[in-house]
Amino acid sequence: MQSTLKPIRLLIAASGTGGHVFPAIATAEQLPEFQIEWLGVPDRLETQLVGDRYPLHTISVTGFQQKLGLGTLKILLGLIRSIRQVRALLKQGNFDGVFTTGGYIAAPAILAARSLGLPVILHESNALPGKVTRWFAPWCSVVAIGFAAAATCLPRSQTICVGTPVRSQFRSALDGLDDLSIPNQVPLIVVVGGSQGAVALNKMVRQAASTWFDAGAWIVHLTGESDPDATSLQHPHYVVLPFYNNMAALFQRADLAISRSGAGTLTELAVTHTPSILIPYPFAAEDHQAFNAAIFAQAGAAEVYRQADLTPDLLEKQVLRLLKSPDRLQQMTKQAASLAIVDSAEQLAQLIRQQIQASAYRYNHG
Repeated sequence: MQSTLKPIRLLIAASGTGGHVFPAIATAEQLPEFQIEWLGVPDRLETQLVGDRYPLHTISVTGFQQKLGLGTLKILLGLIRSIRQVRALLKQGNFDGVFTTGGYIAAPAILAARSLGLPVILHESNALPGKVTRWFAPWCSVVAIGFAAAATCLPRSQTICVGTPVRSQFRSALDGLDDLSIPNQVPLIVVVGGSQGAVALNKMVRQAASTWFDAGAWIVHLTGESDPDATSLQHPHYVVLPFYNNMAALFQRADLAISRSGAGTLTELAVTHTPSILIPYPFAAEDHQAFNAAIFAQAGAAEVYRQADLTPDLLEKQVLRLLKSPDRLQQMTKQAASLAIVDSAEQLAQLIRQQIQASAYRYNHG
């Protein structure tokens, strides 16, 4: 009998950075019985990651200005147009619900779905919810949050803390790092600036690295693709790459990570129990990376430094201090592990099932 039932059709609206797209993919992988299609924006990360997995639909959507201005009317007209496009897609595809991970694309997805009476599940990964999440949370059936602290900014009756899903590679047995040729016993520092890279962070690391090499450490430095000086430092113990695919194994092998504090990266550091020095991206919207980093600092899983207050000399000394303090690193490892919600993807997938089933029940018995 089950095979004769109409499969559940879900539209996932997730676009832009890895912080939006990767948790959505991880959640989708836990919904194998669903027919899933994707809503994105042209020329963004999802066009590279999603196209071979799920049918991808794209719309043009513009960010919201913080203040009223000459561009406000144009933005509102664009929002109305995108709502109509998504509404038509939902009706034509006979979708049963929408799941979104926030960001600008969430606004037309949420409003279009609710205009049709469809359930909307929103996941917010940051400790300080973004503007779109704060504005449109009341329109959602439920808001799943990555950090419990986010609930203070949202209608509490609608929030459920499930953590943030991580990519499938973090949930399976990890292969080694043979392709990087790093000796087994040496201290390893991993530097990562998030999916966008971090030119200012990269520069400080290169200026501080010589002392760490003298202490016997190796460095794997993921610079991103926008650093013009990415190859300016050469050393036998220095591996420089724009990106690296096996981040799960790399973080697990690392003795210390130096990182920005996007929610996705922090989740990966927690799941792999990796101690870290966090340098929040100073131009992140509403300084939300600082709020994320504060959660890890308060738990004792990381040390946090503002970029404006950090110099190469200070970074050099603080990293060296940690490398010479195995007890401190061990304690940070333990505290990072305490922040991990390993089954986040399963919890979020089950929440989506429940909301869509409840909506269908109300429709059939209402």
